Amino acid sequence: MPLTKDPDNPEWTREDFVASKPAAALPASVLAAFPRSGETSRDAGGRTVTVTLCLSVEVVDYFKAQGPGWEARIDQALKAVIE
Repeated sequence: MPLTKDPDNPEWTREDFVASKPAAALPASVLAAFPRSGETSRDAGGRTVTVTLCLSVEVVDYFKAQGPGWEARIDQALKAVIE
């Protein structure tokens, strides 16, 4: 199954990485608008793993429609399956 491009999350180029700055470098007024900038989502043991995962468009659309934090909600749904 080929990967499809996500217009909301384009692939970064080498130039994008070189030009990037940490969230702490943003002006205070911008940081105030995004109070969770720089946070890392962790489980009770403090562990996370970043993976690339192919999901159906329907699954992603469903979780994105519920607003920010959709990745964490997918994680919660998968945890419910294994419990």
